[in-house]
Amino acid sequence: MAKRILVPLDRSDMADSVLALVGDLARSSGGAVRLLHVAPVPKARIADNGHVVAYESQEMERIESKRQEALQRAAECHLEGVPFEAVVRFGSPVKEIIRESEAFSADLIALPTSRRSWLGRALSGVADRVFRSSPVPVLLLGER
Repeated sequence: MAKRILVPLDRSDMADSVLALVGDLARSSGGAVRLLHVAPVPKARIADNGHVVAYESQEMERIESKRQEALQRAAECHLEGVPFEAVVRFGSPVKEIIRESEAFSADLIALPTSRRSWLGRALSGVADRVFRSSPVPVLLLGER
C-alpha cells in the first residue's frame, strides 16, 4: 500500500480526476499526499524602457504564491480527510519530480497524462522520462 504519494500537477484540467483517485487511494491506505508543481525558472521582467519591473526572485515569489493557492484549492476539493502538503519547485520537471520523490520518501508517484496535439505529446515526454527514471513506482493516470 502506498503511504506517501507524490502528485506532480500542472495547470491542466486533469488534476481534478487525478486528485479524486489519489484521495480515495490515500484514504483507504491511511496515506499522505504531497502535491507538487514544477515551474520553469523565471527571468526578470523588463519594461520597454529597459528598467527592471520585477527581479527573478520576485517573479519566483509571485509564481510560488499563485501556484500554492491553486494547489491548496485543488486539495481542499479532493483530498478531504487526507493529510497533504503542497510545494512549488523551479527547474527541470523530471529532475525536480525525482528529487521531490526522494525528499518526501514517496512510495508512489501518481502522474497525470493526457492525449493532446503533437505539442502535448512532445511535452508528455516528462511522464515517460519520470516513469523510466524513477526509483519508486509511477502510476500514470490518463483521461479517456
